[in-house]
Amino acid sequence: MLLGFASGLPLALSGQTLQAWLTQSGLSLATIGFLTLVGLPYTFKFLWAPLIDRFDLPLFGRRRGWIALSQALLALALWALSELDPAQQLGAFAALAILVAFLSASQDVAYDAYRADLLPPAERALGASLNTLGYRLAMIVSGGLAFIWVDPAAGGGLSWPEVYRLFAALMGGAALLTLLASPRLAQALRPETDARRDLLGFGAVLAAVGFGVAVTQQGVAPLLKLWLAPATPMGGKWLDLLVLLVGLSLVVPMAAWTARRARFDTLLGGLRDYLAQPGAAAMLVLIVLYKLGDAFSVSLLTPFLLTGVGFSTAEVGVANKIFGLWLSIGGALAGGVLMLRLGLFRALLLFALLQGLSNLGYWWLAGAGQGQLGALQVPAFDWLIVKLATPTSLDGGLLMVIAIDNLCGGMGTAAFIAFMMSLCQQRYSATQFALLSALSAVGRVWVGPLAGVLAESLGWPVFFLVSLLFAAPGILLLWALRPQIERLEQPAGPLAVDD
Repeated sequence: MLLGFASGLPLALSGQTLQAWLTQSGLSLATIGFLTLVGLPYTFKFLWAPLIDRFDLPLFGRRRGWIALSQALLALALWALSELDPAQQLGAFAALAILVAFLSASQDVAYDAYRADLLPPAERALGASLNTLGYRLAMIVSGGLAFIWVDPAAGGGLSWPEVYRLFAALMGGAALLTLLASPRLAQALRPETDARRDLLGFGAVLAAVGFGVAVTQQGVAPLLKLWLAPATPMGGKWLDLLVLLVGLSLVVPMAAWTARRARFDTLLGGLRDYLAQPGAAAMLVLIVLYKLGDAFSVSLLTPFLLTGVGFSTAEVGVANKIFGLWLSIGGALAGGVLMLRLGLFRALLLFALLQGLSNLGYWWLAGAGQGQLGALQVPAFDWLIVKLATPTSLDGGLLMVIAIDNLCGGMGTAAFIAFMMSLCQQRYSATQFALLSALSAVGRVWVGPLAGVLAESLGWPVFFLVSLLFAAPGILLLWALRPQIERLEQPAGPLAVDD
């Protein structure tokens, strides 16, 4: 749970929280929009994940050393960021923000691999649940409470540099705790590849990706927009999606060819090792599809609640961002406990069905509207770290639907993380988990433009019925892969001991 907290803490500090600091510093929207690119290391972390598989830091043990090092460097980077004024030192500020995102993504790679290596099959479910609990709590602190702390009227009146120094201290404490409290891996299996060749291969792949991105942005994107912009429905959304698809069709083969030519053995070995498993390719498709229906239904949830049903922003904020987040944590914990009894396959199947059926709550809300189940009056409160200045009325139907959706989604997330852990082989777990987690984000990234078109064309009630169709392929494929998934539950012996 504590490692999950440390993993989730830096995410908002290079995202929404950073944007709030930039906004209050007076930067233009165009500049802030450009600075959202500091999050790109999260997308490309699979490029250097093989190096974390191949190399270990002396003395600290496999995985633990990389986790603690990234946390210590994050503490230094956040502190250095707090010493800069983004309005006056934008170049240095942006470079440090990219460094924060890079170190955070590196911590995620090492921690995901450590968790997959450390936990035997019987403990993966509860481990995934506790990881989710820590991660979501960190998102509340760095992505929610930070906004309150800097509010001069309702909050503590801290400055943004003071808030970032506080988080730097937390990351420093996390590094110390990682070294003192986290158990060592009993089996330090790692690839026995040529270290020099791996370093050269990484550099070559990085150069190939950079070249492919540059060609896409400077050559392909302007041509497509010149040719297709007048005739493309929904304007920029579809063009951006087309540019992304074309870019991927260029970059992925180019990077794969470069990795083979440069003999980047750890990356290639990790892929070969994964693909040697029974049903490996079908498992990759399942990772893309498993939460597709859930991602589709929530892709436009905020505009649906605000404009489609007409709830107030305060009502949506309290119901969805406070109650919803806590219920998601509760669902993740409940999912972990249930998986101890159900096993991996039955839990995946049950939670996938519940995720899909929970979308019917939004279908009902779209048709029935407000006021069907009364309302709950939430009084004003001040809990030192969070405050509601005025009483807020919460619609009973909204609370019911949010509760069901977040509980089911939390259970599905716990099972899904445990499933991805079970697919990783210890020798290449950093490489494999980084690739699997990148694939799991495909649906969440790509459904947005299509969801907008369908919601506008069909209306909200039909839109949420269509979301059930997006959930169906993952459920059917899951059932077809039952023998392979059940084999993943077989224990492989203890993998970790305490120091």
